[in-house]
Amino acid sequence: MEFSEHIRTANVEDVELRQPLQPAGRGTLCITGHHLLFSVRGDGGGRQLLLLLRSVDAVEKRTSGSSGTITIKCKDLRVLQLDIPGMEQCLNIAHSIETLSCLDRVSDMFPFFYRPVDLRLQGCWGLSSPEGHFSQAQELHQKWRLSSVNKDYLVCPSYPPALIVPACIDDKTLRKLAKFRQGGRFPVLCYYHRKNGMAIVRSSQPLMGANRKCCTEDEQLLEAVIEGSDKGYIIDTRSSQQAQQARMTGGGFESKSCYGRWKRLHRQMERGKALQESLIKLVEACGDESHNMDRWLSKLENSKWLSHVQTALSTAGLLAECVERDGHSVLVHGSEGTDCSLLISTLAQLIMDPRCRTLEGFLTLLEREWVQAGHPFQQRCAHSAYSHARVQQESPVFLLLLDCVWQLWRQFPLALGFSEALLLRLASEVYASDYGTFLCNSDQERCLLGVKEKTYCLFQALLRDRDLYSNPLYEPTELAIWPSVHPQSLQLWRGFFLRWTPQVRQLEEAQEEIRHMVMECARLALSVRDTAARPSENSS
Repeated sequence: MEFSEHIRTANVEDVELRQPLQPAGRGTLCITGHHLLFSVRGDGGGRQLLLLLRSVDAVEKRTSGSSGTITIKCKDLRVLQLDIPGMEQCLNIAHSIETLSCLDRVSDMFPFFYRPVDLRLQGCWGLSSPEGHFSQAQELHQKWRLSSVNKDYLVCPSYPPALIVPACIDDKTLRKLAKFRQGGRFPVLCYYHRKNGMAIVRSSQPLMGANRKCCTEDEQLLEAVIEGSDKGYIIDTRSSQQAQQARMTGGGFESKSCYGRWKRLHRQMERGKALQESLIKLVEACGDESHNMDRWLSKLENSKWLSHVQTALSTAGLLAECVERDGHSVLVHGSEGTDCSLLISTLAQLIMDPRCRTLEGFLTLLEREWVQAGHPFQQRCAHSAYSHARVQQESPVFLLLLDCVWQLWRQFPLALGFSEALLLRLASEVYASDYGTFLCNSDQERCLLGVKEKTYCLFQALLRDRDLYSNPLYEPTELAIWPSVHPQSLQLWRGFFLRWTPQVRQLEEAQEEIRHMVMECARLALSVRDTAARPSENSS
């Protein structure tokens, strides 16, 4: 593709830029195939703005006489304003930004062109693989096995090639039962609890239909999951009514007559359009400049965003309780099994497993439960809260996850090995990134486009900047961390939703200063300890 086709005016002089937390500046504006570059004129410090065009959510233009104003609303909730001399130049710039920010072909996006001088495209892409995860988890090998039934993505297009399944279920059986689950997403292991041997498996809904079809192979697999136990739980992220209605369109739920040892629990979680509209209302409330507290609180409540946070955390808590406290295995699914199922399984693992709470452990968890497990990032994150486009398949499920993790981080400030800065970085990167990690909707699509060969991995880059994203107060604990989900315990994630306000920026600066002080104290303590140890070494 020739990006120049969409750039009618490449640069404009004497443009004024207004952006949050910065003084207005006048200078030169440049448009390239992937970036908007603004350089302040006569600024000895070389103040610049480099904006990835993919991060633009909406463009609004207004002309007046011979000049015009472009308002750029970004997916990270930043709002920029450009005052451009010349009406034609203004319209041309607005057209270029609108077109280049919505490229359809994944291979035209910036991660395929990003080439930092200090990195090379070689070696292992990512932090883990199903094969590596299985080989390291020796405790799995007696009851579970690694299946390559999906090696050509023919059984399930949204699953990775290798999957962990009960050892007694062969690949022929897997092929049969995959046809009984929506999109072929048959039950696979996503977590094994070392303390008691219980498991979390996830899938999509069974295709029972109005005729209440059964599948012997599916029943056999789920019986194998709870072998040696009296029962298992199914957490369905739909209401009982929604699950019943799904039967009319070919879906459904596990009936008691076929799955007698499984107890079904319904916990309705919003997804899709309802969740996207909730985000839009929340961002609108956060942008309210009326300074009327009652009005602002009313808008915040009407958005229902914190209700979604509460539901996600309480459902994840229920899942963790079934495994950790009750000692039973759990199957998690909704309809497609690519959104809310991943959300609550991730949160439950954070609650129970200290290995998932380290910086590397958390990023590995995200890679395993979201990237490899087939969350459709390209569809869900096509737009954020400002877009004027009609909502199609967009849904901020991953952003909801990050908000829930932030609530955990705030309630247990010593238990998580990463900082809020990591969550904020991920919240921006999932919508627009230099890296290929969040491209496409599945492992199959990434394979077809050569994402792992032609782009860099975000998670590996974050680990190279470990000091920026580590929690200096981190104190590992083997205990589960049970979140409080009372309304008074949950707060608006100000660091994200109000991040471009002076008050939050001052709070960030204070937190960064505290982080530096803690790290310096740790360094001094280590130095004193080393100094104290030297005399004893010399005397010996």
